[in-house]
Amino acid sequence: MKITPRSVKWFSLFKLPLVFISGIRLRSIQDGVSIVDVRHKWINQNPFRSMFWAVQGMAAELATGVLLLDVIQKKKVNISMLLTQTEASFSKKATGKIAFRCEQGSQAKLLVEQAIESGQGEGAWLECSGVDASGQQVCHFRFFWSVKQKN
Repeated sequence: MKITPRSVKWFSLFKLPLVFISGIRLRSIQDGVSIVDVRHKWINQNPFRSMFWAVQGMAAELATGVLLLDVIQKKKVNISMLLTQTEASFSKKATGKIAFRCEQGSQAKLLVEQAIESGQGEGAWLECSGVDASGQQVCHFRFFWSVKQKN
């Protein structure tokens, strides 16, 4: 599957239904940068009328993970990927449209190449920030991704 906003939308409908139902969408992926959007609405809010933290986490995870998927797909190798650690911080209520941007495509490519070369599991932190329509950061996520070439 070529990684495009459209293919990820259909993939999420059938394989990640909570991502689809929550309104999380890949806006773009190019030049090692991915942008994922999600709009605050009734289905993804918490009792305090802001976006539930787990929805923000899913969007941020998608923004980082899709960069790895893109590299793996382009390398045409059989690689497994696993999220092993997560760190998050929240600085403002998430309301309106939140954009999650990850600019670590080169780090994702290096991680996959290291796993192919070593034949062992390799890991790296990929980071993503969520920004509201006014440009203010509402959250920041770090994910430790582990990748290993399958035999």
